[in-house]
Amino acid sequence: MNKMSKVTLLVMLLSALLIAGCSPRSTPTPPPSTSTPAQGTKVGNLAPDFQLNNLDGESVSLSDLRGKPVLINFWATWCPYCVDEMPYIQEVYDEWLSKGLVVLAINKGESPSKVEEFVKDYDLSFPVLLDVKGDVANKYNIRPLPTTFFIDKDGIIRDIRIGAFQSKQEIEKSLIKIMPS
Repeated sequence: MNKMSKVTLLVMLLSALLIAGCSPRSTPTPPPSTSTPAQGTKVGNLAPDFQLNNLDGESVSLSDLRGKPVLINFWATWCPYCVDEMPYIQEVYDEWLSKGLVVLAINKGESPSKVEEFVKDYDLSFPVLLDVKGDVANKYNIRPLPTTFFIDKDGIIRDIRIGAFQSKQEIEKSLIKIMPS
């Protein structure tokens, strides 16, 4: 075989390999995953489900609220920052309830009577849930109080605020991430 034939054969072989490597696969590429995000306590996670009683002894679970945007605020009566932000949460509740927002204030570790007295003293009308043993707070990795989660209608955490809000407008900046337009 002469030199020219060898070069031609080599070029044809390389071309065949290149064409085979660039041809479509016989099995189609699967579409991007549309599965539910992993459960967790970070932005983008599916919020962990829980079930707690309100001050009337009625059970409330997060999964029952699927389809609605939810603001969850972890707080305690002994926390001065929690006390400071309560009027702003009440204002948001009053204004946004008719737009579909659900507000849940989860009291961490206090007796029902202490919480009930606080709610009456501050004239709060949003739902207050009792996490007497702190199980839900532990599930959500709550350390400092207050801590607030903004959960969209699909149960996905869209924002988290550690520390107190200084105004109603601060809360509303996070609400736009979960409220339907």
